[in-house]
Amino acid sequence: MIWLSIGVVAVVAMAPLGASVWLGGRVRSRREAALALHRAQLVELDRDLAEGRLLATEHEAARLEVQRRLLAEAEQTEAEARRSGAWPVIALIAVVPALAVGLYVADGTPNYAADRKMAEAAQQDAARANETARDMELIAQLRKVLAQQDPNTERTRKGYVMLGNAELSVGHLGEAADAFRHALATRFEPTLGAETAEVITEVQGHVTPEAAALFKRALAEAPADVPWRSAAQKRLAEAGGAG
Repeated sequence: MIWLSIGVVAVVAMAPLGASVWLGGRVRSRREAALALHRAQLVELDRDLAEGRLLATEHEAARLEVQRRLLAEAEQTEAEARRSGAWPVIALIAVVPALAVGLYVADGTPNYAADRKMAEAAQQDAARANETARDMELIAQLRKVLAQQDPNTERTRKGYVMLGNAELSVGHLGEAADAFRHALATRFEPTLGAETAEVITEVQGHVTPEAAALFKRALAEAPADVPWRSAAQKRLAEAGGAG
């Protein structure tokens, strides 16, 4: 039980202070201050006598009075003085562990940072799962709509391009390639042809004859400055074709 461990640690931490106070530590008290004052008064009386400010009889009388008060103050034993000054500290030593345990039991969160990170990670995972579920629902609806439309229209072609991009966003490379094939069947577009060839290559793990044909046609029909030209030529080189 962690609260018991907290109490033990608190007691151990306060133990040196308790031992010091009980066995040898001294807390200055009003009595000790008074003793020091009386001793200083004796020194002052001796100085006054030496400098001629007091007569010998006056000095002796005053010295006896100070010594009497000094002895009265010293009647209490040194052990009693230590215990008297130590009790507040000892009481504090007893209270601190109990207070630490009480605070933990009331509102202890030793793993708050770790628990918070875990909770945030769980929330992020749940949000991603919900987003993926929504994407899959939209993809299913889009497939259903496209299946009912004329495949030879520009509107349907754009719909299949949209479907292919949606499939890519959820990691469905094979389904994305199929959607792009439908779009290319209606009208060939060099950039889409090169993208479709790349997706097919990623699905199969190598440049297939279909992908090579798409790369070649895309390079032939695309402008010379398209940004993907060098990548397509590299793919054809991998397949042993000529770009």
